[in-house]
Amino acid sequence: MTFLENAMYFMALINPASKIFFLSAQQPSLSREEIRRVSMRATLFALVILLGCSLGGNFVLEHIFRVKVYALQLSGGLVLLFSGMAAVQKGVFYHDPDSRKHPSCDEISVVPLAAPLIAGPGTIAATISFSMQFGTLSTMLSLCVALAVNLLLMLTSREISRVLEFFVFVGPVIRLTGLIVMAVAMQMMLSGIGTFITAYR
Repeated sequence: MTFLENAMYFMALINPASKIFFLSAQQPSLSREEIRRVSMRATLFALVILLGCSLGGNFVLEHIFRVKVYALQLSGGLVLLFSGMAAVQKGVFYHDPDSRKHPSCDEISVVPLAAPLIAGPGTIAATISFSMQFGTLSTMLSLCVALAVNLLLMLTSREISRVLEFFVFVGPVIRLTGLIVMAVAMQMMLSGIGTFITAYR
């Protein structure tokens, strides 16, 4: 059950809704083949980033940067909180300040899609802390399930977006998802505070 619960938690952090709306909002519109290529590349890059964090993230944090996991949980939760708040208030998860430029599909598959939209601060923080708590193998299996589901939804982003637009559900779905993201962010920050209190009790 823990494996499935962790996979669902990673799903909430990855937030497939933001990827669907990001892909469907690209101008000019992406073709089906472009969406497939972007989605596959982004998922692969995100998997590599998160795998690295799972295997060596804690060592890099504590022994190189002298940062404790609870500090990463607090900072990652804070970034996630602002992302969810923007979705609730403005109806967008990600705003590109260089939106007037038209980067290639290969460029957007890495930044911002792979990082920070998939492998964002919240996902990285959870990957490191879960690897310490549940083990690297269990964490990576949960991540792979979450990434696979997210990939499937990204591949069908055009169809999903059209259905939501037809029923005028885009705004409500973004805001509802943003509220869930805010709740997850608060829980992550509370967990970080709890870990901090336990460490210094």
